[in-house]
Amino acid sequence: MMTVQVAPVGLVTDEVLEAFHRLIPQLSPSSSPMTMTELDEIVGNTSIVLFAARTDGLIVGLLTLVMFRIPTGLRAWIEDVVVDDRARGKGVGEALNRAALSMARQRGAKTVDLTSRPSREAANRLYQRLGFVRRDTNVYRFEL
Repeated sequence: MMTVQVAPVGLVTDEVLEAFHRLIPQLSPSSSPMTMTELDEIVGNTSIVLFAARTDGLIVGLLTLVMFRIPTGLRAWIEDVVVDDRARGKGVGEALNRAALSMARQRGAKTVDLTSRPSREAANRLYQRLGFVRRDTNVYRFEL
């Protein structure tokens, strides 16, 4: 295991933008590169906590925790988890998820949800190892 440091991103810098440009295509090759303005919108949103994982000072992983209040309580979702392919299997994804779970707990969420493609076998094993339980539900998408 390598030493992994995880912290919320509080300020958008060229380094953070470069990390997005390097990492997000590994998660979703069809995604357009983010602009500084779009990244500022994420980091400045009080319903979102963007976590960055570093090893040897380099950002090697990202995770987005989204929390919002609805009539039935505070909802928490983990989205867009990506770990650099050269750092996978070394505890980065686990560290990111544990930081997000801790933050959600501190803010009063009772549950945290996420989705993961079945083809992401290592990620699915990690989520189950961390205690996530697959739900018997349907996920629907409406294309706009």
